[in-house]
Amino acid sequence: MSSSYPEAARSLAAALAALSSPRGPGHRDRHRQLLDRAIVEGELAVAETDAAGEEAGEHGARARDVLARAYAARAADALHGANQLSLSAQRAPTPEACDEGWQRVASLVAIAEQAARASGADADGIRRAARRLLDERNHAYTFHTDPGFSFGEGWYVAAAAVLAGVSVQIEPDKPGTAAAERFLHEAGLEAQVRPFGPRPRANKQTTDCVARAFRADPAGAQRRLRAAFLGDAPVAEAVREWIDRRLSGLGGGPKVLLWVRHGAHHARRNTSGTELVELSRLAMQHGLTPVLVGDALRDVAVPDGTVDLLLFWKDAVFGGAGGRRAQLQFFEHLRAAHGVVGQIGVTTAGMDGPALMGMPTAYLTDAPNPRMGAWVGAVPGYREIVRDCRSQDRVSVALTEWLQPVAGL
Repeated sequence: MSSSYPEAARSLAAALAALSSPRGPGHRDRHRQLLDRAIVEGELAVAETDAAGEEAGEHGARARDVLARAYAARAADALHGANQLSLSAQRAPTPEACDEGWQRVASLVAIAEQAARASGADADGIRRAARRLLDERNHAYTFHTDPGFSFGEGWYVAAAAVLAGVSVQIEPDKPGTAAAERFLHEAGLEAQVRPFGPRPRANKQTTDCVARAFRADPAGAQRRLRAAFLGDAPVAEAVREWIDRRLSGLGGGPKVLLWVRHGAHHARRNTSGTELVELSRLAMQHGLTPVLVGDALRDVAVPDGTVDLLLFWKDAVFGGAGGRRAQLQFFEHLRAAHGVVGQIGVTTAGMDGPALMGMPTAYLTDAPNPRMGAWVGAVPGYREIVRDCRSQDRVSVALTEWLQPVAGL
């Protein structure tokens, strides 16, 4: 019997035990260290049996079995690491971080494939799974069309496609699939739409893509988005009539949109009734008529002096296959024909379609928002207001600035 065989067998057993025992800090590192030792000792054991002419005998078979199982364990460990790393790469905040993560995934896949080949047929399934991991990598960003997902995320994805040329996949067989397909077609993005597949890039990267384009050329980026998202046709008559009917009698005085958010995702960001009442008071103090948009109110009645356009998107005018462009036209008509000078609300992606089109925007947040903060100073008129003891003062500054063109200043 090879003198290295017992050590190889013990090292392999200890490596496998490190995974099955209670998983404390560093158990994976311990597992890998023991596997490396088992492989080195196993290679020595095989060499010793070969030199002794025992390669075809019982001792040689045992040495080869230990070595094969050690390589199979290494392949499995590399596949596990590649799977974990691929998930973090998909969630990376920037395209560069995503690509860097996938380069590391490819390195682990190579280790898994090499170890699987060294182990023999027993690890062939691991080798195929490792290769499939890379083959399934998806460079597209997902245009979500399920009503349970943020509607506003579609603005980010489409804007990144227009400004950065990224690929897009549309979530299939959902209530909003047809609307997304039509919107991307009308925006001239059909060539960038890819078949739906697994492992896409994280949509959080799209705001960074948009920010870069605006930093490079703010006016040009905005022109390109307006041309793609709104097209050349005037605002649809049905959209104009819907708005005009509800705002008739108010005159052409300046107005501001106040957004209401009530969602299960990040519920702490939801609009509070007290805050909405205070925002309405500040707006009216500046001579603005507050126009409420967004979700239904829950903990407060519609404040006196405000206009209720809440849940506007549920009307048939803003639904159906053409609903996405109709919703952007909603904001365009409010701004062009009804004196809306800007919009304020807690961080909600619904605001960001009109913000990209040029609507002055202030979003309220409990703490600086790294994702959306990238647009501050890049997208014209886009600002962040952190909720604190001075947030009302910052809102007043924004309202005053938005009113200056109206006053001819």
